[in-house]
Amino acid sequence: MSGRQLASKWLKTEALLSDARVSHYIPMTRVYSADSLLAMLRRYGNVVIKPIVGGGGYGVIKVFRDSRGFGFTYMDRTRIYKDFRSMRRALHFVKVRRKYLIQQGISLARIGGRPIDYRVKVVRNGGVWEFRSMVGRLARPGLFVTNLCKGGTMLSCREGLRRSLPRVKASAKKAEMRRLTLVCIELMERHFPGIGELGFDYAVDYSGKIWILEVNTRPQ
Repeated sequence: MSGRQLASKWLKTEALLSDARVSHYIPMTRVYSADSLLAMLRRYGNVVIKPIVGGGGYGVIKVFRDSRGFGFTYMDRTRIYKDFRSMRRALHFVKVRRKYLIQQGISLARIGGRPIDYRVKVVRNGGVWEFRSMVGRLARPGLFVTNLCKGGTMLSCREGLRRSLPRVKASAKKAEMRRLTLVCIELMERHFPGIGELGFDYAVDYSGKIWILEVNTRPQ
């Protein structure tokens, strides 16, 4: 059963932010504007911008500020500019023609220098939600997006956690991810009745903290 689909990343983020049990797992997120982009770069140093509607890593760009100036990375190409205005002008021509949101950059744990995140897929079956898969997605060498359709490699969740964070107990982190997923299912059902499947994209940073990057109602 596929059920209701909801394309807007912003609406789904707002739903999760409404509950204190979940809100601290959400990276700072804003609707895209030049002022918000500059403010978040000053605060975090790097952010990810992504279309509010879209999937598969389409149109996702990493934007950063460092000692060299301002820059952005799209796919495997990085461009650097001396000032924010020049960078923003160039960024305008790279972005896809959709509305964007800005998300606090998370330093993903890595395996061999390649970032890894996690996809947890759940499906409602006869009124009961079932876990269908929990997998790691290891980015293709040279890319920061982990999507399998962009050349990412799939690992088991346990293997990904064990190899990227050897000092963290993989089973405990996986259990935390499951518990968080159950709370998020409850929230999503309350805000969007009729959904039938969900895909949660989780990041785990170098300290072992879990972050919710995105929720999909039509997970691939």
